[in-house]
Amino acid sequence: MTIGLTYDLRSDYLNEGYSEEETAEFDRESTIEAIVQALEQLGYQTDRIGHVRHLIQRLVSGDRWDMVFNICEGMHGIGREAQVPAILDVYQIPYTFSDPMVLSLTLHKGMTKRVVRDSGIPTPAFVIVEKVEDCAEVDIPYPLFVKPNAEGTGKGINALSRVNYPEELKRICIDLLIRYPSGLLVEEFLSGREFTVGILGTGHESYAIGIMEILYKKDETNGIYSYQTKSEYLKSVEYKIPEPEIAEKCIALALKTWKVLGCLDGGRVDIRVDRSGIPNFIEVNPLAGLDKVHSDLPILAYMHGYDFERIIREIMLSARKRAGLM
Repeated sequence: MTIGLTYDLRSDYLNEGYSEEETAEFDRESTIEAIVQALEQLGYQTDRIGHVRHLIQRLVSGDRWDMVFNICEGMHGIGREAQVPAILDVYQIPYTFSDPMVLSLTLHKGMTKRVVRDSGIPTPAFVIVEKVEDCAEVDIPYPLFVKPNAEGTGKGINALSRVNYPEELKRICIDLLIRYPSGLLVEEFLSGREFTVGILGTGHESYAIGIMEILYKKDETNGIYSYQTKSEYLKSVEYKIPEPEIAEKCIALALKTWKVLGCLDGGRVDIRVDRSGIPNFIEVNPLAGLDKVHSDLPILAYMHGYDFERIIREIMLSARKRAGLM
């Protein structure tokens, strides 16, 4: 069985002049090599395709694969994560992870929260700010948390993301809208405990592989899981497995969210606890990072007894079953 791999290689974009933060969601060469190695150890033949433009070139030239292992994030537009799946759907080539609808929806944090909220899942109150004037319409109790509406990997998030006054809100929105003109998510800041749940599988067969709590070290005063914090997590945070009582609640919320949104094969759900002790949905990542060292999904998987090859095996089994390739 031949597996093509679609991905955005970080070094390619850095060489084109993009910044470290702009390419934060893209993959290192070591990540691609690790996935290839795991797939080949599982008995698959692999073919490295690369980013979406390379995929188009290969398809036009007549190349085909039994399945594509897709981790492309894309560069431009609200549908950037959905580009590769949409193209593969045209050619009826099955692929791993979620479909174009799910990837377009979940990249838009505000739309995702609307679906989640309407399904009865707790999530912090929020508004979408598309222009500075929208700040005057924000009617949510402070403190608030501000982040780009359509980015991941902590991009655009730092110690200033938590705001306590309208003046601070306007100031950070002016700054972020210059860099992220597609809009910002402004939501109630929950000061409670912070967790992420790893999920494998699809629909009623999906299951949590584990949960980890994110604890900020004593010298990490801002308590914000930012791009910088994630990049230097060994210095800034500690991860631990929480006690069963809260773990069960978070896992139940994460699995309900996963099924409501229609996510496929594998990913993560981020959760924060409110002042009443109730877990709230924060974000879902249906195209979670697979860096063996730095990405949250592999890290929490290791904590619960999974090795990297087992993660890849379970993702492939879920995708193959969906595609009728068992």
